[in-house]
Amino acid sequence: MISALVFVADPGDADAIDRLADSLGALVGGVAAGLVADAVIVAGSASGAVGTIADATGAVLVVPSRGDDPWAVGAAAARRDWVLCLEAGDVPGDGWIRTLDRFVGTARADASLGRLRRPHAGLVARIAARAEAVVGARAARAGDLVRRERLSAGGTFAPRLRPRRLGARIDRA
Repeated sequence: MISALVFVADPGDADAIDRLADSLGALVGGVAAGLVADAVIVAGSASGAVGTIADATGAVLVVPSRGDDPWAVGAAAARRDWVLCLEAGDVPGDGWIRTLDRFVGTARADASLGRLRRPHAGLVARIAARAEAVVGARAARAGDLVRRERLSAGGTFAPRLRPRRLGARIDRA
């Protein structure tokens, strides 16, 4: 089982709240399949609307301090060994449940990072992701499935982790 981390950069934006609801709604299939055990909402600032959504869905709400890595703060509140990092509006595509379940079930101890494809990401982000496949990733990004203890160390990976490309993709709501 995994924990899902959903990062909302600007919780004061009404569209961001809608995108958060879309991301959490997409995870329901994973909950029903027994893959997703809990959710953590990481908000850039305190917001009543995000708090209401967290209460309604049973998710944990955390607000990182200025300068803290949002993925590391969310991982500290997660209850499972593996965490799926998502931005508000990220919706896992077809086959994501089977793909993540297989990766978590067969990952070796040194394989701590799986990466879902994000075709909607900008050109710079896609190039950076390709480069990280060769030299290794220094930090988690949206679309990563990573062991919680790797994120708990302040958000940076030392040594760098080579992401394993997973067959599923993330779409935008």
